Amino acid sequence: MAAVSVSTDQPVRVRLAPSPTGTLHIGTARTAVFNWLFARRHGGQFLLRIEDTDRSRSKSEYTANILDGLQWLGLSWDGEPVIQSARIEAHRAAIARLLASGHAYRCYASDDELTAMREAQAAAKQAPRYDNRHRDLSPEQEQAYIAEGREAVVRFRIDDDAVITWNDLVRGPMRWSGSDLGGDMVIARRAPAGEIGDPLYNLVVVVDDAAMAISHVIRGEDHIANTAKQLLLYEALGHAAPVFAHTPLILNQEGKKLSKRDGVTSVSDFRAMGYTAEALANYMTLLGWSPPEGMGERFSLDDAAQVFDFDRVNRAGARFDWDKLNWLNGQVLHGLSATTLRDQLVPLWTERGWGGSGPVAEPQWQLDLAILLGPSLTLLADGVEQATPFFTTPELNDDARAQLEVEGARPSLAALATALDQHGGAPLSAPEAQELLTAAVGAAGIKKGVLMKSLRAALLGSLQGPDLIETWRLLHRIGADLSRIRRCL
Repeated sequence: MAAVSVSTDQPVRVRLAPSPTGTLHIGTARTAVFNWLFARRHGGQFLLRIEDTDRSRSKSEYTANILDGLQWLGLSWDGEPVIQSARIEAHRAAIARLLASGHAYRCYASDDELTAMREAQAAAKQAPRYDNRHRDLSPEQEQAYIAEGREAVVRFRIDDDAVITWNDLVRGPMRWSGSDLGGDMVIARRAPAGEIGDPLYNLVVVVDDAAMAISHVIRGEDHIANTAKQLLLYEALGHAAPVFAHTPLILNQEGKKLSKRDGVTSVSDFRAMGYTAEALANYMTLLGWSPPEGMGERFSLDDAAQVFDFDRVNRAGARFDWDKLNWLNGQVLHGLSATTLRDQLVPLWTERGWGGSGPVAEPQWQLDLAILLGPSLTLLADGVEQATPFFTTPELNDDARAQLEVEGARPSLAALATALDQHGGAPLSAPEAQELLTAAVGAAGIKKGVLMKSLRAALLGSLQGPDLIETWRLLHRIGADLSRIRRCL
């Protein structure tokens, strides 16, 4: 059999084809990013197909999660999504053509027979494969199986001497032998005599990609064996095959494929943890792709789309680096305007029941709190944890309690409380705050550092936190500083 050729002379049309059998996985999202970047780089189209033919596992809530995740990441698609299950008659028609042309046949082998075949192969230490036993049934043999009441799958013929080649955009020239593909391939599930059962993955992908005029199929390297099978189907059906690009897998820190056992793997989980769409999309672009020299690692999708191509996509697996993702996310958050950061934090505060009324509900106070916390944020969720002592009176941790036992700590806080009483409830400027501290230190006869640490302990319940003076001024504006100081006396 001649090598299968790949056509390249057509407009760029790529697709993402997720199965709605789970939430949007980080690997699928990375595939979406590469498809989107390639389409935008070449002025093409990025299409979406929901592969929901696994009826028992496909759920509408997963479809909604996938669509929402793509939109959140900024990966807009062209046209309406294609729903694969709505095209089942087109898939069956293609199978009927393959049956009529002799490229496919009905196989009546029972499950027990197939199990016995595999056990014999295992005993002989042979790789499991279908032995093509029903490839050339006579009409009489076929009628005998039908008379027994046997149902049949449909199998596609794969000759052992077939040679399948393609030029992969990531991996270069690829060559597969038909003998390595496990025997004749099932393309439709069991069905009564004369009927065609539910079409299976490799067949429906080819039929749908051809119908959608897909020019390039960009997907993970775990699909390489499928590509060899699918190229045979393209040829048998008379369709021009697309160009293929098989991207590296995403690996965990141990070098194994990233899976649910590694914890967070879905886009919605990353979103819930406080990662931004910009940082996650940026990081996924770096999972297997190296930006040109001088570009750096911090960029937008639009920036990447100007230069993306497969000559810079690596063959080796891409290890997931939490430190780099965290750094990117921090960079995004630190680059937000104070108003934008506040607008992203307020809903998170509201979910906790904070800021609904009173001084803490004032937009300016919330804006100033966002400004105070912003430089220390790595995740948006950090803006909830670090904001907690501004909305609720914190318990004193062990370090804070120990600080209050330091000589001069409580006398200096008492002196500061007296000075605050005299100051009243008027706004507290930074110079005024410094003056009050200086006066309290003088009254107690201690070093200023003792009072500074003790004040932080009283206000935040910890010796860690943002700028002390600005923290104090914010708490003073809502009348919370004096009461927190007094509880420590």
